[in-house]
Amino acid sequence: MLEDKLLIWKLRRGSLDALRRIYDKYKVDLLKLAIALTGDVGRSEDAVQDVFLKLVQSYDRIDIHSSLKSYLTACLVNRVRTLHRTSRRHDGDAPLDPAVEASSGNPEQWAVLNDQMRQLSEAMTQLPAEQREVVMLRVDTGLGFRQIARIQNASLYTVQGRYRYAMKRLRSLLNGEETS
Repeated sequence: MLEDKLLIWKLRRGSLDALRRIYDKYKVDLLKLAIALTGDVGRSEDAVQDVFLKLVQSYDRIDIHSSLKSYLTACLVNRVRTLHRTSRRHDGDAPLDPAVEASSGNPEQWAVLNDQMRQLSEAMTQLPAEQREVVMLRVDTGLGFRQIARIQNASLYTVQGRYRYAMKRLRSLLNGEETS
């Protein structure tokens, strides 16, 4: 967190190196989260780029209360929500695409992993958006429930309930106990 505060301080003074360091430090985590939330690599890359563009445009007004990672994650979640709303308006509520296919490594291993990722991705798409967000923010980015509650503008108990219900539903879907 101290490094992040220093990077923001340098960014406010026009340091391109600070911006590059912030980008390098958080781009992969943000992209993984965006892909998990949208299932679309292109849309995810656009969302991440939009977040960093917004950071550049408002670097002098940024007031980070917790961590830079939490701030960028909240920005990304909001951007993905906006893209999803826009997509629903234009595509007639079309579902998001499933997970990304693996492209290298041992073919047998990737076949198994691809199948598992496909199953998990399909199960995740069956969760309500709020539950899917909680799971991804908790599991993929490692945020605590209090941070997630701030991002979702919900109570701590609501977020914990969403997580609990989502995990129960995922277990049920992945164990073949439900079909939808």
